[in-house]
Amino acid sequence: MVRFIKPAFVAVLLTLAGCNTPPPVAKFPDITYAHMTPIQLDVKRIEVVWAYAPPYSAPNVDHLFPTPPGKAAERWATDRLKAVGKEGYARFIIRDASVIETRLRKTGGVAGAFTTDQTARYDGVIDVELQLQDDLGQRDGKVFARATMTRTAPEDATINQTEQIWFDMTEAMMKQINAQLETNIQAHLRPFLR
Repeated sequence: MVRFIKPAFVAVLLTLAGCNTPPPVAKFPDITYAHMTPIQLDVKRIEVVWAYAPPYSAPNVDHLFPTPPGKAAERWATDRLKAVGKEGYARFIIRDASVIETRLRKTGGVAGAFTTDQTARYDGVIDVELQLQDDLGQRDGKVFARATMTRTAPEDATINQTEQIWFDMTEAMMKQINAQLETNIQAHLRPFLR
């Protein structure tokens, strides 16, 4: 009889363990700009400079994003900016790429039991600068782009839903950055364009 109880007990334990299987990890596409027309600059080299240093601690959450905003900005520079000249340089500076999480107050009492509150707010910013200069210092120019966004997450959001909010934030802010840089480069850096 003991022989039959042990296998049954093990089968019940395995069934219960299977009930707590975490949801599958969401897969997000890469945010790239290689499909867009390159911006050809009359410079010999292009460098990306990180002036923003992610703190990797609360209240910052940008380092937890599927695609951190700073990495998306860096990818924009490497995909879109092309050096096609013989002298001079371009410097793409990531000045800010932060997202701050603020915990929001939940509804208390009986009403709270029937309310799904927004319990987290995410305030994001991407701020970049493109500097160009020839080797003699006779031609120089710079343009800026800045995007901000705020999103909230409900108290019952899963990790996958929260990561989707974060991914959407990065993607939306980078659309703003891309549009601003295209406009500002055309308006203010024409001597450096090929």
